[in-house]
Amino acid sequence: MKSKERTVATNRKARHDYFIDETYEAGIVLTGTEIKSVRHGRVSLRDSYVQVKNGELWLIDTHIAPYQQAGRNSHKPKRPRKLLMHRHEINRLQGKVQEKGYTVIPLRFYLKDNKWTKVEIALARGKKLYDKRQAIHKRDAQREMERALARQEGRL
Repeated sequence: MKSKERTVATNRKARHDYFIDETYEAGIVLTGTEIKSVRHGRVSLRDSYVQVKNGELWLIDTHIAPYQQAGRNSHKPKRPRKLLMHRHEINRLQGKVQEKGYTVIPLRFYLKDNKWTKVEIALARGKKLYDKRQAIHKRDAQREMERALARQEGRL
């Protein structure tokens, strides 16, 4: 049976700033008001990253807006949140992060089967400025080729 997924937030700059080598699915520990804000789509992954501390994964600088109806009992918007993964996956990520140039970043926040909140994280290497420019040039060239083909097909 295929599970339904509803994407709540994506990190759009991640694919521009990093080469994505591997992706993983992780669960996340949230409080009641946080999950209500997530269900309303009030999540921002901008400038967030994943850190390994004491053999555990932590999601740092992810902004989950305070839940309006909670009043003063709401959560802190940028608190560190624990991620849930298998031990061997955490050890693999920790080993790769200790290598030069690797980091772990969140790509998207989503609801699985409308009850489980998951985070797609990626093992990534940072792009240099010339890599970003090269990607932009490649994308522009691809668009121009598609436009030329569309114009040519229209004439036939």
